[in-house]
Amino acid sequence: MAANKEVLALQAEVALREEELRLLKQRLEAATAEPFSLQPCEPAPLPPKTSLSREEILRYSRQLVLPELGVRGQLRLAASSVLVVGCGGLGCPLAQYLAAAGVGRLGLVDHDVVELSNLHRQVLHGEGRAGQAKAHSAAAALGRLNSAVQCVPYAEALTPATALDLVRRYDVVADCSDNVPTRYLVSDACVLAGRPLVSASALRLEGQLTVYHYEDGPCYRCVFPTPPPAETVTNCADGGVLGVVPGVLGCLQALEVLKIAAGLGPSYSGSLLLFDALTGQFRRIQLRGRRSDCVVCGDHPTVTHLQDYEAFCGSSATDKCRSLQLLSQEERVSAAHYKQVLDSGEPHLLLDVRPKVEVDICCLPHALHIPLSHLEHRDVESLELLGDAIRKGKQNIKKGMLFPIYVICKLGNDSQKAVKVLQGLSVKELDSLLARDISGGLMAWATKIDPSFPQY
Repeated sequence: MAANKEVLALQAEVALREEELRLLKQRLEAATAEPFSLQPCEPAPLPPKTSLSREEILRYSRQLVLPELGVRGQLRLAASSVLVVGCGGLGCPLAQYLAAAGVGRLGLVDHDVVELSNLHRQVLHGEGRAGQAKAHSAAAALGRLNSAVQCVPYAEALTPATALDLVRRYDVVADCSDNVPTRYLVSDACVLAGRPLVSASALRLEGQLTVYHYEDGPCYRCVFPTPPPAETVTNCADGGVLGVVPGVLGCLQALEVLKIAAGLGPSYSGSLLLFDALTGQFRRIQLRGRRSDCVVCGDHPTVTHLQDYEAFCGSSATDKCRSLQLLSQEERVSAAHYKQVLDSGEPHLLLDVRPKVEVDICCLPHALHIPLSHLEHRDVESLELLGDAIRKGKQNIKKGMLFPIYVICKLGNDSQKAVKVLQGLSVKELDSLLARDISGGLMAWATKIDPSFPQY
């Protein structure tokens, strides 16, 4: 009996070491992968293909028997190339199905690295890839899936200086990015290069999909001539997303790409597909057609080269967490400054304006919680709660002094909005109030003050 237990223990230890070795080999493979540059250089053309090998017939047999695709469509897929902009929640399932279907070449653009918070939705990556470039991680995973597909990783940010040349190298472009500047950049590049663009987005429990600049369909600027104000744009870090939602949209995006590449034509040129994950419903709406006065694809375009899209949109294309600047420097303090205030025992109020669902994740125990939305809508009960807290705080300061209130959120964006709201409130208790936000929010507190505080 003892011998059997020892054998089982040794077998378990061997299995553990083999798994560790496998993960180490993955990391070594990514670390030693040949870097690719976005500098202009034409890749070798895909070799012409007139027939399928015995192995290819077996691999693709389940789609070859489809009358709509057949051998002719499969040969078109093998000769096609697709540029995937973003190897995240949308790009992973998209690239996975394109590689599985036998698309000849995939260009994978992403400047970011794999993080633990990615893994609930970015299914090409794994724990052993943490810290590695997403473009290389995705290329390695796709190579294991289908070694016949050429995967070209570009582990750099797409820029106005490189986008047009890169887009011209591929037949179809899939926009899987997560920010407005990149969407405008990719769309303009596709118009100037004459390439169809399959675009999708996902946030929280919703997603949408469309095809831009296909035949006589509209481009992104036809539908959105001007970018939205930066403070109104929400990303996954702020709003969250259920991992399967970008999975659904990425698969639909792959379907549109495959139909274009195989010559079947897209379903959503000139229309927008909306997906509600909570109800499971899809809804299709008609978009406005191509605008004759569009500055990019119109009859007399004025945008004939790529521009500074971060300046155009007033936001960054590469910041993982958007950082707004709504207040002056005098109206903001650092996490370190607030720590000094807290340690000194100075009377003050800490106001946490995050939604309740985020407060349930983690919070500073001495904070008063009133969601930003309650302040913006002048919720009576919330204002009374705030007034009571301020009155109590004022009892501990000298008469005539301003009572300090520090506002905090996750990243320091909603807290700035809250300070603006507080400055506009006509409430008696706020007359002698000094409201300032804590720059960087609770994530700055976690990284700079208290490493044990949860990050999310």
